[in-house]
Amino acid sequence: MKHVTAIILGGGRGTRLYPLTLERSKPAVAFAGKYRLIDIPISNCINSGLKKVFVLTQFLSASMHRHIMRTYRFDKFTEGFVDILAAEQTPERADWFQGTADAVRATLNHTMYYDSRQVVILSGDHLYRMDYSQLVKAHRESGADITLAVYPVVRDEAPRLGLLRADADGRVTEFVEKPQDPAVIDRFRAPADLFTRRGLEVRGERYLASMGIYVFEADVLKELLADTGKTDFGGEVIPDAIGDRKVVAYPFNGYWRDIGTIASFYEANLDLVRRTPEFDLHAAGWPFYTRSRSLPPSRIVGSEIHDSLLVEGACITGAVIENSIIGVRGQVGEGSVLQDVIMMGSDFYDGERRLGDLEQCADDAPPMGVGRDCRIERCIIDKNARIGDGVVITPRPDMADYEGRRRWIRDGITIIPKGTVIRSGTEL
Repeated sequence: MKHVTAIILGGGRGTRLYPLTLERSKPAVAFAGKYRLIDIPISNCINSGLKKVFVLTQFLSASMHRHIMRTYRFDKFTEGFVDILAAEQTPERADWFQGTADAVRATLNHTMYYDSRQVVILSGDHLYRMDYSQLVKAHRESGADITLAVYPVVRDEAPRLGLLRADADGRVTEFVEKPQDPAVIDRFRAPADLFTRRGLEVRGERYLASMGIYVFEADVLKELLADTGKTDFGGEVIPDAIGDRKVVAYPFNGYWRDIGTIASFYEANLDLVRRTPEFDLHAAGWPFYTRSRSLPPSRIVGSEIHDSLLVEGACITGAVIENSIIGVRGQVGEGSVLQDVIMMGSDFYDGERRLGDLEQCADDAPPMGVGRDCRIERCIIDKNARIGDGVVITPRPDMADYEGRRRWIRDGITIIPKGTVIRSGTEL
């Protein structure tokens, strides 16, 4: 789309996703065995015709920088780009980004370099498909200064999201960030006709939640960010703009998930292996892009695979895989049984180690991947893990959240951190 710039906020710490975010930012976390979360909004931009895309980064951003630079290279016959803007010191400021709005403010001299009439601001860690061109079209037709994409949620989800109220015409009259008071939540019940007028069906009581997707008129964005005391869009900029500016809600009723916790990450991944997943990666005409790798096809020898995803370069020999995801270059040995497992795979095969690779393993460390005769259930295995023969990892419902050198437990799910070595015969 002409005269539209997209800004993706890609600098989240993601503390609720520890240990997956101990060495990487939240948008850099692997998804579905081959993608990263940042691929979702970038792919949505490309598919929507938004080809001027800036990604703002700050925390543990090196791996995401490498991924974006290797993946999103437009040819010389287009003016499109995906550019990375990291927090930087300038004569005017020497501190880090203080919030979402502050990050956009600090980079305006770069993002506003091009002729932009509207600016689309996106989160870098949500899972959904959206045609942003339709969002911008609705924004322009409404004459809005700001348009917020909103999603209908049930009451149990309301306290952890930004809620808003809108009249029958969709104009936003009130916004509150993560309300905890039941009386306040009650006040934000959504009118059903706000969705039905757009041909969207919503059943039962719903609340309008902000999706963290905003369209601003470019001049309005500059004016609102002139107040350096306002550092966050949801907490300050947007609530303060209501009344003075025309703020409009854009209802969305497709699939949308905030991948904010280990439980939500785990469930969103394993939903992909269902016969009819809520979010189908195989939907025609709207691909998700990621780094292209020159890897061999996955090899499956004498194994049973049920309701699972296998990514390129994997090798499964004499194993049973059920309701699981085996990521890029994933190796599973003979006699092993994996059930309800997300295995993120490896950045390299054994023998490909080069100067600059991360942890150095002892000579007697087990090979990359999962060895022979292992039994692993309800587990996330992060990249480059080495699990020896006869290892048993089973759910521990009696154990509260746990942090250790070789494993973490969050929301009842065992996580094996990146690069962990687990010796043969270990039971966890």
